[in-house]
Amino acid sequence: MSQDQRARLKEWLESGEIRLQPLTFPQRELWEASPVPATDQSNNICAMIHIRGRLTPEGGEAALQKVVDRQEVFRLSFLPGKGQPMQMIRQSGKPALCFSELPASQRSPEAIEERAGEIFDAPFDLVQGPLYRAEVLRLAADDHVLVFAIHHAIADGWTLGVFVQDLFTAYLQVVRGVTSKLPPVPLSYTDWGAAERAFWQPAELAQRATFWKSNLAAAPRLWSPPNDPDAASGRPQRWVSHVPAELGRALRELARRHGATLFSTLLTAFQITLAQWTGSDDIVVGTPVANRNKPAIGETMGYCSGIVPLRGQIDPARKLSNSLRAVHLATLDAFANAMPFAELVRVVGGAPAAGSNPVFEVRFALQNHPVPDVETPGLSLQLRMRSTGTARFAIACEISEEGDALEVAWLFRPQLVPLADIQNLGLMYIAALAGVCQSPESLTSTLMTSLP
Repeated sequence: MSQDQRARLKEWLESGEIRLQPLTFPQRELWEASPVPATDQSNNICAMIHIRGRLTPEGGEAALQKVVDRQEVFRLSFLPGKGQPMQMIRQSGKPALCFSELPASQRSPEAIEERAGEIFDAPFDLVQGPLYRAEVLRLAADDHVLVFAIHHAIADGWTLGVFVQDLFTAYLQVVRGVTSKLPPVPLSYTDWGAAERAFWQPAELAQRATFWKSNLAAAPRLWSPPNDPDAASGRPQRWVSHVPAELGRALRELARRHGATLFSTLLTAFQITLAQWTGSDDIVVGTPVANRNKPAIGETMGYCSGIVPLRGQIDPARKLSNSLRAVHLATLDAFANAMPFAELVRVVGGAPAAGSNPVFEVRFALQNHPVPDVETPGLSLQLRMRSTGTARFAIACEISEEGDALEVAWLFRPQLVPLADIQNLGLMYIAALAGVCQSPESLTSTLMTSLP
């Protein structure tokens, strides 16, 4: 920092304009256990919000100001340090919002996606902030797309749903002439971080560490780190496939009959697919957990989620139904022993080589956090995610429920895994899901050899 910046920071601290706080445990993962720098665009969470109804620049800015006032992460940036950075929380902040009137030639879905990609890819200044940006693309007087990008250090997937709800409520207040602020959140992100630090004392961490040392002992890697670490940087590409409603219902019924969850059922087929695709019978994937087990944190924007490694031993001679039960029990055990990922990496002796996650290469997620579509006469907001900012791995598979059907979004970097391979993997996975439902008493080897 320059002398002027240091003097300004000192003035802000003395006046109370800025508060300094330690990193939360999830934030530490970005600086201590990530294969890419915290400034990399793969840490940008990307979403598009379709807004139907009259929306003015003045009203939109006033509504976002209410959200900025309520949610402290919109006023948060980071002060570099010799060890690790500190959170800088400003007392006040202005909304980072702009409006663009799109000409008719730029209103096609492809053109909107291209424009959104430019907004998503722009880097954030982690020191200066703000660590989010919002741009409204006006398609018609009552038809808009809000492109929203936010850094993963201050947000997770759950955060997006909170943002939509807050923005909707705030805009209704503006339209109705309500000048008061939104009510404060029951628990601020700062207070949540302090409570987490108070909970994760050395004795608690040591107890979980014993489990993970055993669980991940001698776990193989699915492939070697990339020769070019830069190939693992930047925002990943996205390819989407769908599980039809009929198969979605069959998967839920299969889970019910065997006392499992939809997540463990989807994971079983995913592990089998990866085993066939990679040739390894020992599969470790990472999955996010919301880490919002107290109602008070439900309305708070911030990076609260954690990462849990899930290890599966694929036994071709085992019945699929038995594989499902084994995966379900192993998953429950892993979740029960979840611990901050930065601490877990220290426990298992991993170190994030450039371009390679220290524990696993593949991320698997069932996105079942609240994603509201909010509506009132004359106004509706519909959220659609593009990336939850955690695809800092070679491949990520993110599944979202769409009624009975499922959307399967694959995030990947073509420099590491070509699109054709991802499409083949996606077809194999859908076939594995169908096979598990059709013949749950068949041997796992039968399903594996039948995959396309």
